[in-house]
Amino acid sequence: MNKLKSFIVFVISFTIAGSVYSQTVTTKKETARIKGENQDGYATDLEGNTDNINSAFVKYLKTFGKVKQTSDYITLTEATINGKTYQQPIYGVIKSKDKGAQAWVGINPKEWSADGDEISKHFETLVHDFGVQFYRDKIQEQIDESNRALSAVERQQQRFSNQNRDLNMKLEDNKREKIQLEKSLVDNKTEYETLLKKIEKNKKDQDSLITSNEQIKKVIEAQKARQGKVN
Repeated sequence: MNKLKSFIVFVISFTIAGSVYSQTVTTKKETARIKGENQDGYATDLEGNTDNINSAFVKYLKTFGKVKQTSDYITLTEATINGKTYQQPIYGVIKSKDKGAQAWVGINPKEWSADGDEISKHFETLVHDFGVQFYRDKIQEQIDESNRALSAVERQQQRFSNQNRDLNMKLEDNKREKIQLEKSLVDNKTEYETLLKKIEKNKKDQDSLITSNEQIKKVIEAQKARQGKVN
């Protein structure tokens, strides 16, 4: 029971702390070093673990085409964007920042023909959509964690409810036994008082779980509301 309470407190505290940073995704023109040359592109700054952001970025880019990652940059080829497939390479870079990382997308104009200007128009939307998806997925992980905590509380509630029913049945049996067994009054009285204490403890435990249940439900609703506000 104490471990469960500690887990619930951790989930609520973690979720509240996670709601501090802004969920609004912004983009900006930025340069990145590709094959020894600075190239123009668009980027978005994200809060989180750099490795997690990199993994999410690679997974996101794979939805457009073939992806290959080196130590310096990510190469996207045969990309289908806005219904059109491009053979020339698109580059992605993850740069570490103080509070997370920056996801950048761009091209080397020398590797492109007239399509270079056309594809570049999509990069701002591309990195913005990635940022939105990253934060939504991050919040979804928190929602999933809270739902697991809620399930654990509900299982405990059911267990204590069953226990309460059993204890009350035993208490009724004890009352009848108390009347019938006058000779064992002393032992019977001890057991009777013990059961009353257990029932009182059970009631307190149930009251505590009811409070925790409501808190977690409010947290989940708040998380879902924040998720819907990501833009």
